[in-house]
This record gives sequence, structure tokens and C-alpha cells, in this order.
Amino acid sequence: MEPVYLDHNATTPLRPEVWERMRPLMLETFGNPSSAHAFGRKARQALEDAREQASALLGAHPDELTFTSGATEANNLAIFGLRPARAVASPIEHPCVVEPLRRLEAGGAAVEWLPADERGVIAWREPAAGADLACVMLVNHETGAVQPVRAIAATLPKGTKLHCDAVQAVGKIGVDFHELGATTLTASAHKFGGPKGVGVLLTKRGTDLKPHTFGGHQQGGRRPGTEPVALAVGMAAALEIATRDLAANRAALAAHRARLWNALRRECAPVVLNGPEIGAADVAPAALNVSFPGCRADLLLMSLDLARVACSTGSACSSGSLLPSPVLRAMGVPDEVLKSALRFSFSPAQTSAEIDEAAARIARCVRMTRNG
Repeated sequence: MEPVYLDHNATTPLRPEVWERMRPLMLETFGNPSSAHAFGRKARQALEDAREQASALLGAHPDELTFTSGATEANNLAIFGLRPARAVASPIEHPCVVEPLRRLEAGGAAVEWLPADERGVIAWREPAAGADLACVMLVNHETGAVQPVRAIAATLPKGTKLHCDAVQAVGKIGVDFHELGATTLTASAHKFGGPKGVGVLLTKRGTDLKPHTFGGHQQGGRRPGTEPVALAVGMAAALEIATRDLAANRAALAAHRARLWNALRRECAPVVLNGPEIGAADVAPAALNVSFPGCRADLLLMSLDLARVACSTGSACSSGSLLPSPVLRAMGVPDEVLKSALRFSFSPAQTSAEIDEAAARIARCVRMTRNG
């Protein structure tokens, strides 16, 4: 059997065109971009070109963009760098946002945790005691639910900063940093066909962001260390490709999501949809989160792996854990539904035939798991 990869929210394959742009930076233009000689100057030019390209595609100024090792570092840099005494967030945030906030909480900061509704959208309300920082992701990593970041930004009182984890949005829906109204925003290249090991933190001009690593002057001192030129070029290239056909890609993803859902309803009912309904406007349709009552997700995941279907039980950072999804729990999903949930996530390059084949294998595994 040919494998079917339905875990694109966890990571995507590197696009060949991206590798071709990176390759010369690995083998030929290998200088340290901080060096004053010709090798360094050539690397610096490639780095700054990538910074300008990526920032323009994300609606930011070049000096607002900091290259990082990925979204985990970027989210930590934003949250610890903004140093809030009072913060507000929701348990539907990714662990690399929730855990830094928990660390701040343990150190004496006050964090108000807001619930989510049954569709996986944050139930926003103004914090009772006010807040220095609000953390609101743009697209949920498990359900694809789009969060009302713009509307929340418009209601925040002066002085309250807004951090937006846009990892599952960038390259899938349009993202304009300035238009969103966020103070800081993060993205990661490997979520949209770029290389692993590089992400960005966008920081609004005039923001006091304290670094948490030291030892150099690079990137305005916010993230010192030798910049990964080839990775930065790869990220900019992948972002250019991903944003070139956003509307067509979104239509393809929506078709895959609907096709798989309808097939599963026919072939292995009962199934439960977790998150926004099929065809909803406020969903990034790269992900379909489905529960199969009567199954245990961990056993079903192993069965699907043997059937050569790759999917997950939630965020890749916690997929080794058997604990229930905090996202689905925050949505009020009942235990029987919670413990049987799987996430399938797609690429616009996949075909209807691949989705049909995946549906057949998933249905077969569900029936086998239910029958013991």
C-alpha cells in the first residue's frame, strides 16, 4: 500500500523549489552574515533580502521581523520578552504558549484562563482585573477554528498588548500583521512547505521586548547568534509559494475536509465532528478533527499507522502523551468523544483519490477497533 500522509498540521514536506533556493546558501554562499569580508557581505544580502520578502508577505516592516529557530522559541521570546504581570489566554492555545504562561503564573503573574465554545472559538470577555497581555491564536492547531483576533484587538484597552500565534494560519489564510492589530505574531516555516528549524517573530515598532538570550548584536539584540541564512531564504521562498494561490489552495483543502467527513459518516458511523461545521466561513480547512465513539484514539492511531495512514491525536508536541486534548476539553467535549478523537490534516496538492483511499482505510480500522 502507498502511504497516505494526513498530518500536515504537524509538518509538511520541504518543497523542491524551496530546496533549490536554499542549496546555494548551504554550499556556496556560506559566509557568516556578520563578517565584513565578501563572503559575509554576500550572505548578509541574501539574509536581508529574505527578511524583506517575508515581512512584506506578512504585512510587516523588515525591522519588525526576527528570525528564530521556530514557533516555540518565537512564542517564548514574545511572552517572556513582554513580561506581563497580568495576562489572559485560553487553554485552546498551543502548548508553546500555554506552558510559558503557566511558568509566569508559577512565578507570581496572574493569568486568567478563558473558556472556548463548542466550536473551538475563544469565549472572549474583558478580564475582570485588566491585563497587560492577551494571547489569542489565529487558527487552532487541532480544529482549524479561526479566532476573532481582529475583533479582540479592537476592544483591548490602551496598554494591553496582544500576542498572536499564527503558526497554523500563515501560508493557509491571508495574514496581515498590521491589519490584525497584534503586538507580536509568530510563524514557522515547516508548516507551509519550508525547512524545519526556522520561524519568525514579528514585533510591532516601538515595543519594549526584552531578550532572553545574550551574546551578540544580531537582529537588534532580540535574538543574538549567527543567523541561519539558508533557512531564512527557504522560509521566504516557501511563504512566497504558499501565498501565491491562497484562494485555490483553500478551496482544495475545504474539498478534502468535506470529502473525508462525508465518507467517514457513510462508512463508519457514528462519527462526531469536533470544531467548526463543514463549509463554515470561520475555519482554516486544513484540519478535520473527528471522534469515533467506541474506539480508543491511541489504539486506532496504531491501527492506522499499520494501514499506512499518518494522522495524529492532537498537536505534534504532545502526541506522545495519552492525556486528553486540552483543546477539546476546553470545548466541553464529553469524555466518550474526547478519548476517541483524531486529527487529519491535508495538503492542497493531494488528490480526491488519495482522500477516498484514506477514508476506506480509516473506516476499516475503525470497524476493526470497535469489534475488538
